[in-house]
Amino acid sequence: LPGQAELHGREREGHFGAALCQLRQAGRASRRCVPLRPTAAAVTQPMRLLRRLFWAGLLACLGLAQAQELQPVPSLAARVTDTTGTLDARQSDALEAKLAAFEREAGSQIVVLIVASTQPEDITSYAYRVADQWKVGRREVGDGLLIVVAKDDRKVRIEVAKALEGAVPDLAAKMVIDNAIRPAFKAGDYAGGLNAAVDQLGA
Repeated sequence: LPGQAELHGREREGHFGAALCQLRQAGRASRRCVPLRPTAAAVTQPMRLLRRLFWAGLLACLGLAQAQELQPVPSLAARVTDTTGTLDARQSDALEAKLAAFEREAGSQIVVLIVASTQPEDITSYAYRVADQWKVGRREVGDGLLIVVAKDDRKVRIEVAKALEGAVPDLAAKMVIDNAIRPAFKAGDYAGGLNAAVDQLGA
């Protein structure tokens, strides 16, 4: 019938309209849910933060290393200062007497310092600090020699005052260490190595 046909047509139009509305809503939802590509700023910002954290941590570690306390310079009370107890009393007294005799005859002064370690400094920097504080030698001449032994570090340094640099150049000091001190120290004879060094330096 015409009335029924018209009714069915309206129902179909209603269903079609409802379906079209649902499709439109789904399209809007899908457009809202489409993931956006990250921008360059979104990518680089976390990387910059990580780099800053890395450098901050590195600088903190360097600061801690620099903040380590330096080894103290012991007071100068004798020509032989042994903070490790490596030399016994007889050996220390004999070396002290030899150094005193050399000082009377030559005028120059040789002093010996034995420490366990110079860390965190190297032995060169530590020996320079000791020599600067002790002022070895005659004040008006500046003719002192300092022998520093860092026992645990297995290092030896001969610090020569400016007035004696011509008589005992760096090469000569190295030869004394290599030929007189090191062989005796390797054999455990610290007193013998130091006495041999004093003999060669005073020759």
